[in-house]
Amino acid sequence: MSPKRVDKAARKQEILAAAVRVFARKGFAASRIDDVAEEAGIAKGSVYLYFDSRDALLEAAFSQYTADADAIVAQALNSTDPPLERLALLVRGTIDVIAGAPDLARTLLDLWATDHMRPAYKAYREAVAELIAQIRPGLGLPHATVIVGAIEGVVLQWLVDPEVPIADLAGPVLEVVVEGLRERA
Repeated sequence: MSPKRVDKAARKQEILAAAVRVFARKGFAASRIDDVAEEAGIAKGSVYLYFDSRDALLEAAFSQYTADADAIVAQALNSTDPPLERLALLVRGTIDVIAGAPDLARTLLDLWATDHMRPAYKAYREAVAELIAQIRPGLGLPHATVIVGAIEGVVLQWLVDPEVPIADLAGPVLEVVVEGLRERA
């Protein structure tokens, strides 16, 4: 009998998905490679065939999220739609990506205040600032920070109380943001 062939790309994704579930359940700091291996149903040594460390697992999970988030930002910034529609695309897209990956969202919540997140947050705030400056000249990073905070607040409410309908909250966030961005008479 020949040895079982393993699809290495699929196995790597299975391990990564298991790691995200463990990180979401236990928190990154309390998670161990043993936990990831058990969740994935493989030997601990098998995890190390694909990832050098727990940090490498986290980096891979974070890279997956940032790739999705970067695609949304690029789509919003490169669109020829009016700025308000592009901002709406950015807000809805961000909420959709997060809502589609609740375990990853919990993991990111655990890491929001760490160095891992700082560059991604800065780039995201700058993209929002660029859009709102097109809507209302003179507004910038402070206003972008408030908008990003509104999105994060919705995510936090959903993570704390899964009955919060996150998919339905992009509209209310946009209503509040758009009203706040209108020129004052």
